[in-house]
Amino acid sequence: MLRLIAKLLKVLNSESDPGQISLAFCLAMVFGLTPLYSLHNVLVLFLVLFLRVNLSAFILGWAFFSGVASLLDPFFHRLGIWLLTLGSLEGLWTSLYNTTLFRLEKFYNSIVMGSLFFSIILFVPLYVASNLGIRRYRDHVLAWIEKTRLMKVLKASKLYHAYQTISGLRGTS
Repeated sequence: MLRLIAKLLKVLNSESDPGQISLAFCLAMVFGLTPLYSLHNVLVLFLVLFLRVNLSAFILGWAFFSGVASLLDPFFHRLGIWLLTLGSLEGLWTSLYNTTLFRLEKFYNSIVMGSLFFSIILFVPLYVASNLGIRRYRDHVLAWIEKTRLMKVLKASKLYHAYQTISGLRGTS
């Protein structure tokens, strides 16, 4: 647990753009909330590798949202059943089911449908909220920590300079 928190703080304190971290969390939400072996997760992985997102944030988000998904599966099932039995969408579901690509997507599974719908609806609000949260964290909390006496003492130490040298050689992300 402490290791996970340390990795999260490392991501938040990195020089990555907050938008890259926020997009990674949002893509991780889709990847983690929906069943792993779904066709749309191939698209999500392609986007993670194609776009400039923070991979550490994606992996941490995936771990978090995978845990949350198991708690929300009953809700996803009910949401999926509601969407799949909605009378006005019956023609759409029939035509999509008759298409091979969408049959491979397994959208007819209530949990796949409910979790995908839920994650798509929350994608933009999570992006905006996490982007704002990261910016506020960096402006207020990180700035306050940098000004503390303990941090000034640590930054003045030889150990910190050695760490900076090693991490500069190794590269950070």
